[in-house]
Amino acid sequence: MQKFSLLDLSPVPEGLTTRDALANTVDLARAAERAGYHRYWLAEHHNMPGIASAATAVVIGHVAAATRTMRIGAGGIMLPNHAPLVVAEQFGTLATLYDGRIDLGLGRAPGTDMATARALRRHMMPEDSFPQDVQELIGYFGDMPDTAPVRAIPGVGTHVPVWILGSSLYGAQLAAHLGLPYAFASHFAPAMLEQALAVYRASFKPSAALAKPYAMITIGVCAAETDAEAAFLRSSQTLAFARLFSGKPGKLPLPIRDVEAQVPAAVLAQVRQALSCSATGSPDTVKAKLRALIDKHQPDEVLVTGMIHDHAARVRSFDIVAGALGDLVSHKQSLAV
Repeated sequence: MQKFSLLDLSPVPEGLTTRDALANTVDLARAAERAGYHRYWLAEHHNMPGIASAATAVVIGHVAAATRTMRIGAGGIMLPNHAPLVVAEQFGTLATLYDGRIDLGLGRAPGTDMATARALRRHMMPEDSFPQDVQELIGYFGDMPDTAPVRAIPGVGTHVPVWILGSSLYGAQLAAHLGLPYAFASHFAPAMLEQALAVYRASFKPSAALAKPYAMITIGVCAAETDAEAAFLRSSQTLAFARLFSGKPGKLPLPIRDVEAQVPAAVLAQVRQALSCSATGSPDTVKAKLRALIDKHQPDEVLVTGMIHDHAARVRSFDIVAGALGDLVSHKQSLAV
């Protein structure tokens, strides 16, 4: 691992508004830049009361305007919701405005419930055109001749880096076949992480975009001064996932001391399995857990994420995590010398 980055779902805490959430996103991005994060990604979700980044390209532009050095991007855009040309124009515009700093991660899921997916797409197509749509989109970023019948303007010639996102073998196989970097959503779906990384690395085909495999894993984090305080802060995300799994999504709940008293045991077990690729605790505890995950999976890059109700505590958490990851990167570099 040489780099570490941050995924922000722009959470909307109970008692606050989407305006507050978006202001918190900008503040966190600036703090992340100071702390040394390499990328700052935002994700597309729809009809989710607790997530404010539905218009992902718009939020990316807002964050890019508020930062100077970090790469800013999508982790990701749910491509089946959009025409490839529209995405190319949006991200081509972002790349034109913020030259050299824009990433585009692409997902195959709708990022919402099926009723909302139908509202987004108007016509649900039975066939899976994701591989073809990815290639069409990449083509719009290339050096098309002026005589090409359809071009993305802005977009053509920007060569925006494209990533494949996934939580199963499908994305790993596609990323390997196309020779693209791959990011695994292990922060909420860790079950197939090891197998997906193995498939991606073993079947990777070099491309004009990438000479060798480049894999990023996502780790949920919640850091505080003590293990007990971190566990308390983490309860907000546990409650949020429990409500989502129970079909009752909402804003990010206030933290509580006794999660077991509010969440049925079967649901809690499901949530804890989904969030098991994580590091929660004091600075020393978080560093040890991050080291263990990195040693096990050997990612080229780590993407961390975490939702905490109190914004100041969330900024502090990512600052602690940056310190831990920075130490781990420095240690690895010293061993390589």
